[in-house]
Amino acid sequence: MWNLFLYILTFLLLILSYLKDKQKTQKALLKAWKSFENILPEFLGVLMLVGILLAVLNPQIISKIIGKESGILGVILAAIVGSITLIPGFVAFPTAAMLLKSGAGYTQIAAFVSTLMMVGVVTMPVEIKYFGKKITILRNLLAFIFSFIVAFIIGKVVSGI
Repeated sequence: MWNLFLYILTFLLLILSYLKDKQKTQKALLKAWKSFENILPEFLGVLMLVGILLAVLNPQIISKIIGKESGILGVILAAIVGSITLIPGFVAFPTAAMLLKSGAGYTQIAAFVSTLMMVGVVTMPVEIKYFGKKITILRNLLAFIFSFIVAFIIGKVVSGI
């Protein structure tokens, strides 16, 4: 119900914007469409990859690899995968939800998502170019360590519920 309300509100605000300034609204919609076109291949690729993985790996396998019972090894594995994967946030969270539904543990998913958002192994060359090697390595190392802290806090909070 909340989603429907937000869609209606967005549509009404779009109409209001169009009535106030047609050119600006059309320009904004065109920019939004271009952004959508740029993001769509990435988004579909990740969704297809996750869909295939979820089809191939049944919930028992996912649970065994990164489930609650996988312990610290599952957290480390999830953190490593998150560190080397380049997925935008708007794809990461639905992916995490799908993995949780398939048997992944909260601590493991917290490690995956937090490293995904904070650690950038793939983007290190660009970061080194702008910030230098020492700062880039230090930032990524601290982010990696902090991701474990976040994961264990999330694990404790969720298990306490």
